[in-house]
Amino acid sequence: MSLDLEFSTAELNRLGARLEALANLNEQDQRDLLEGVGALVESQTHRRIRDEKTAPDGTPWDAWSDSYRSTRHGGNSLLMGEGHLDDSIQYIVDGDDVAIGSNLIYDAILQLGGTPDMAPGPAAIPARQHLGLSVDNEQDIDELIEDFLRDQIQELSR
Repeated sequence: MSLDLEFSTAELNRLGARLEALANLNEQDQRDLLEGVGALVESQTHRRIRDEKTAPDGTPWDAWSDSYRSTRHGGNSLLMGEGHLDDSIQYIVDGDDVAIGSNLIYDAILQLGGTPDMAPGPAAIPARQHLGLSVDNEQDIDELIEDFLRDQIQELSR
């Protein structure tokens, strides 16, 4: 019985170059990266609300109750009544962090759901998670960061 092991340092070298690029990011480059991530996740969230109608994990949102459906008109769909929620989704870069969300008070109950004992208003609704990252969203972010770092590495090589 024999055992052959092959080891390549190519991936380690690639990781080292990425770490070096990250370590050398100046404040503006860091901000640019966070702005790019924020804009991407904001766009992903808009797509989830407008088109996908699923939670980040791919679970379809519960349909409207029959009584609520009767109050809607042809142009309405889940979380897209007049478009206020979709319009309110934005990202904010604060230091080393980027946050994506809405400033609408009712967004939390849409995201988390509610029970009849919550007040004020009709709070007994199922959660329709729209904030968060799907596996595909995470892959898109990884690709954005990879492209950004590749550009930084090329800059270091000049």
